[in-house]
Amino acid sequence: MPFADRLNNVETSAIRELFKLLGKPGIISFAGGFPDSAMFDVDGIREAVNAALTEEAGGALQYGATEGYNPLREQLAAFMTSKGNQGVAADNLIVTTGSQQALDLLGKTLISPGDKVIVEGPTFLATIQCFRLYGAQLVTAPVDGQGVDTDRLEKLIVEHKPKFIYLIPTFGNPSGAMLSLERRKRVLELAVQHNVLVVEDDPYGDLYFGDAPPPSLLALSASVPGSRERLVHCGSLSKVLSPGLRVGWMVGPAELLAKATMCKQFSDAHTSTFAQATAAQYLRAGRMPATLAKVRAVYAERAATMGNALRRELGDAIEFVQPQGGLFVWARLTGKGGKVADGGELAKRAIEKGVAFVPGAPFYASNPDHATLRLSFATVGLDKIEEGIGRLGQAV
Repeated sequence: MPFADRLNNVETSAIRELFKLLGKPGIISFAGGFPDSAMFDVDGIREAVNAALTEEAGGALQYGATEGYNPLREQLAAFMTSKGNQGVAADNLIVTTGSQQALDLLGKTLISPGDKVIVEGPTFLATIQCFRLYGAQLVTAPVDGQGVDTDRLEKLIVEHKPKFIYLIPTFGNPSGAMLSLERRKRVLELAVQHNVLVVEDDPYGDLYFGDAPPPSLLALSASVPGSRERLVHCGSLSKVLSPGLRVGWMVGPAELLAKATMCKQFSDAHTSTFAQATAAQYLRAGRMPATLAKVRAVYAERAATMGNALRRELGDAIEFVQPQGGLFVWARLTGKGGKVADGGELAKRAIEKGVAFVPGAPFYASNPDHATLRLSFATVGLDKIEEGIGRLGQAV
């Protein structure tokens, strides 16, 4: 069958292939990248659904505006403002079907075949696939425990003159890294200095375990003149409320939002108005702070348990930065003591021991580090984390 040439640039997700192996009975899985369904505020969502059908049934069940259901846009603007993002009004954002659609719309509106886009190494796997689908040449900027290396980033900007830069500054998937305040300001300064667009993807920023992370790039843009016009911010309710609602949003320059809205018209007309009305009622009811407090406490305990177990069971065979938020531990095998040093090889051994994780190599657009791996603590109870890491220790 004569498929489009653009499909030659992408392949099936290695992670999706791994999930086919997880049907084995008794597997303890650290492979997923999703929140724990036990954390969902079902009662609050049920109340929000009932309120939407009682107070605004016509709007909730009818076709809606492509740029989003206005009551939700207003609630999202207020939500963003409450987190220090000044000057965000309903008209400054469009609602997307998850933040994943925001990335797709950026690909459609900004990327021509052959355009260069800088991404972190490692970065969100679906981003790599999405941007490549539109013909982007991806350039990798290295990441350490404080996020993207801004000195290397500047050199790559000068060398490649990218169409835009894609970053997950706060508890990224998979790295879990938190971009330092100093580097956040530097990123914005580079955007202005080199007149380059920066895309800030922020689905995990509310999932912090102790002190709040530094302000988002969007919040900081007020202090770096000219940076707001060169910044796109993508948000999502998937990790903090429910992935099933598929509610995300994109804040950006008016010209870009207009083009993205046009492209969205062609693909889905609008994000589900029923889901949007539900999300709007939930945010208006004021339940989000309590929900976030509960989720943070649970994930913080699981992250600490996983970190302690890794240090105890694998010792110097593994190194990692203890996550301060998000859903993941990003680790690197050292090979010390003759232990396995390849994440793909360890993944196969681990499955035989009854535990699963995701090897790190697929998260790199280029020059993959095969010693890396991603472990999610989000959906596994404390006892199972201990048992699973014990099995991993046997496999290594």
